[in-house]
Amino acid sequence: MQKIVGDIRLSERGERIFSDIVLSGNLVVKKFSKDRAAELAAHRFLASDSVTPEKLLESFAVKTNQICTGRHIVVAQDTTEINFSGRDRSRKGLGRAGDGISLGFFIHPIVAIDARDEAVLGVAGAQIWARGMEKVGDRRKRRAQDRESARWLESCHMAATALPDAAHVTVVGDRESDIYALYAQKPEQVDLVVRARSDRKLADGRSMYAAADSFMPCREMDVKVASRGVGDPGRMARVQVSFGRVEIARSQSAGVKGNVKTIALHLIMVREIVVGGSGANSTVEPLLWRLLTTLPIATADDACEAIRLYRLRWRIEEVFRVLKRDGLALEKSQIEHAPRLFNLAALALGAACRIIQLTDARDTSPRPVTDVLDEQDHAAAQAISASLEGKTQRQKNPHKPTSLSWLSWIVARLGGWNCYYKPPGPKTMADGWRRFAILLEGFKLAKNEALV
Repeated sequence: MQKIVGDIRLSERGERIFSDIVLSGNLVVKKFSKDRAAELAAHRFLASDSVTPEKLLESFAVKTNQICTGRHIVVAQDTTEINFSGRDRSRKGLGRAGDGISLGFFIHPIVAIDARDEAVLGVAGAQIWARGMEKVGDRRKRRAQDRESARWLESCHMAATALPDAAHVTVVGDRESDIYALYAQKPEQVDLVVRARSDRKLADGRSMYAAADSFMPCREMDVKVASRGVGDPGRMARVQVSFGRVEIARSQSAGVKGNVKTIALHLIMVREIVVGGSGANSTVEPLLWRLLTTLPIATADDACEAIRLYRLRWRIEEVFRVLKRDGLALEKSQIEHAPRLFNLAALALGAACRIIQLTDARDTSPRPVTDVLDEQDHAAAQAISASLEGKTQRQKNPHKPTSLSWLSWIVARLGGWNCYYKPPGPKTMADGWRRFAILLEGFKLAKNEALV
């Protein structure tokens, strides 16, 4: 964070707070701070005029871009609400939440995901804002740039700017991102896969849904339907795929100026095969996706690949779950002032992605260790690994020293995991990361003293 924040002391404090949040899995300052001095320092950091969400997010984006170099990256974008219902009495500077009653704010992040191995690589940016307390007027009477829907296009441009070293960027979004301006004004180097929200008028006068129903099926495939939360394991849906080219017409409320009256896209139909009048689970609505994409779709393989890329959108839902109820519990934060809350939310976004990376690495992961460790810390980690290995082959770290799984093995052993028994649990990993951070800090101090 040194180059972004501009003050080396603030940068070091920010890195320490970020590490403490990841290690503790908590956003309550008193709980993630190691002592009273660290607690006061965290409050001073969050309240500093030199610290802003934009600067913090930019620091994460710089690291994410390095990881994304030369790769096809899927960027998932979506909005989540932070609602302080029942805990909003002393909050200051916030606005109306989605229920129109409680105080809260909104976060719209863009999360980078490796298109090949489907791993979360980090935060590439975010928009954090609070609505006003006044009643919101008719959005159709507001300028396009003043509508909240403008965030979808702004985030698309943000992704292109934040990830210049990626080989290719494909932005995926759910139905709310299906706006004409996104297709008309997206960056040239970015492709889109967006789930259609509603029927559209086509340039030839037909409706888009009617045109889609006329497409000939080209393949059947299984699609993993993501879990909706704790207790829901998700399911596999057998779907029928069809695709075709459509030319959508601009609506009167599109908010796009100029001569872009129609846009040529490909439309992919993904319809769950219903057997005997019911789907795989009669209590679940059969899957039906209509995906609009700027990707070239010429074959069934192309269509199936676009479906796979869209399905990676579920990883941003994982980030939201870690950020909120199933992890860091941002809505339970005791910070009261909006600017400090927004700074904490920016740190929490980065921490949520890091926690997902570390959790994924408990299994064999193809991701490099540099996703989490800086290169200068790698030598220290190798020394720590050697000290934990035994004489037998099973007691040695079985992973390549350049992989994230290799680091995960070190952390698990530090947390007390016995390699002869079942895989390490979350508490073991958390304890291990805490001890690893302490050892790593010790190695750095020893190295500095040796240089002196």
